[in-house]
Amino acid sequence: MTGASGASSVTGSPLPKWQLALAVAAPVALGFGYMYYKNSSKPSPKPGRGKSKNSSKENGASSADKQISIDSDYPPKKIASETETPLERAQRFKNEGNEQFRIGKYDEAIIHYNNAIETCPTENTEDLATFYQNRAAAYEQLKKYSAVKEDCTKALELKPRYAKALLRRARAMEQCGELESAVEDVSAACILERFSNQTALLMADRVLKELGKQQGMEYLANKKLVMPSKYFIKTYIITFHKDPVFLRLHDTDYSNLSPGFAKILECVKKQEYDDVIPLCTEEINSSESDTLPHKMEVLLLRATFYLLLGQHDAAIEDFGTIINSDTVAKAIKVNALIKRASLFMQLENSDKSFCDFEAAAELDPECGDIYHHRAQVNLLMEKIDEAREDFRKAVEFNPNFGVAYVQKCYADYRYGLMRDNPEVMAEAMENFEEAFEKFPDCPECYTLYAQMLTERHKFEEADTYFAKAIEKDPNNATVYVHRGLLQLQWNGDVDKAIEYINKALEMDDKCEYGYETLGTIEVQRGNVAEAIKLFDKALAVGRSAMEVMHIFSLRNAAKTQLTLQKRLGSDIMMIHQNAS
Repeated sequence: MTGASGASSVTGSPLPKWQLALAVAAPVALGFGYMYYKNSSKPSPKPGRGKSKNSSKENGASSADKQISIDSDYPPKKIASETETPLERAQRFKNEGNEQFRIGKYDEAIIHYNNAIETCPTENTEDLATFYQNRAAAYEQLKKYSAVKEDCTKALELKPRYAKALLRRARAMEQCGELESAVEDVSAACILERFSNQTALLMADRVLKELGKQQGMEYLANKKLVMPSKYFIKTYIITFHKDPVFLRLHDTDYSNLSPGFAKILECVKKQEYDDVIPLCTEEINSSESDTLPHKMEVLLLRATFYLLLGQHDAAIEDFGTIINSDTVAKAIKVNALIKRASLFMQLENSDKSFCDFEAAAELDPECGDIYHHRAQVNLLMEKIDEAREDFRKAVEFNPNFGVAYVQKCYADYRYGLMRDNPEVMAEAMENFEEAFEKFPDCPECYTLYAQMLTERHKFEEADTYFAKAIEKDPNNATVYVHRGLLQLQWNGDVDKAIEYINKALEMDDKCEYGYETLGTIEVQRGNVAEAIKLFDKALAVGRSAMEVMHIFSLRNAAKTQLTLQKRLGSDIMMIHQNAS
């Protein structure tokens, strides 16, 4: 959504879930599974949001997994000791170990599993693998993760397709910080269990996110910062109706401003955005800076472009200088608070974000920009009730702002959808139709309406409205990406989808969403190496930490697919064919 979150434009709002790997809030693990099972008629597990009740860790294992921690016979086989074979004796030791495990006596369980391993004939590889896996389960409860990994590795040497051992070793690797190896193991377990094990799916999601976050932070610390596309910045600017600096862009006479400030504003008008920060710095550091009447406006503009560039620390410092000033004009301080709030949201600090929004509302309770941008943050966090109220206020204070109006309609629609309230959904659709009359030149109206039609599987009509959005705003690359995605959901036309997305990338070579989407399509087509290249291009132009972490998760899923093809060989294809 344009503006507050600093993410993609509003056309990047939640999509019809034809491709789970692209849904920001859906578990990446499910998207990974979908890459293999897109043709499967078997229903997929519903993507979870937030933490599952079964995903909490206890003694190194999830509470759900503790129920299946060991392999055992139900009921345990009764074996007469005087006639038992070595294998039967080993099974008896295993059963005794299982009993000790169930009552929480893990050290005693390990002793019995030791005996089972020592007694079992080496040719009974499957049984021996079970004994190692059970001993690993006991070690896991004792948090002896090196021993867990060692025993699971032995079990897998004996039984390479042992999903339970893969999952347990993945958990131990996660505890040891070996996230890439953990991703490989848990992904292999998901494939071997045909993506039916919810515990494995949740773990894959968690580890991919952990790895993506780790890699994303390292990447951003060393990334060469790139200014967003001219279209993105232009769209960002129009989301502020009361920005004291952006309002000056409508002026034609700058004679009352310092020559330096006038030059900066002309630079913004000409969309020479790379020059804005250096010119602002030059003006701020000039010998007359202390007497410049518009110094705080220049500082606000520099902070804004620091934010757009992704230079977060510098942006926070400049915004802080403005916010902490006792003499700055109210409009400048309010705008700085709104923008810093959006930056804190990018940095995943929602508490500080909402504190800044609240401070801005206290200073100027009738500033529609506050509620519009906070509504977008609330919508991103799926706080639908709060988003609806904020959009209502945004429209109340900016009644001629078409974007806020249709986003309110969209929030109302999602509220009706989540509450299973057809009346609210129908009213939202009617309000959209009114928006076409009120704001006929607002492309956002047609784009969001098309998305809702897509969710209702009215694909042909949705395509018509995406076409209208493009007609109104032919330079919006993201709409082309969405229209491409629609072709896939509508009739599976991959060539047409790629054509639209390539058109988007020709139009805007900084369209991260286009590279990300095309990369996922290439994964589905089996062109995994090409997909990884596209994800790398998406990373190069990714702006926020959340974007970069999400792209790394997709890239890691694709990279893991390549690794597992080598590791499991034709097994992956066999499972895929059986599932399809």
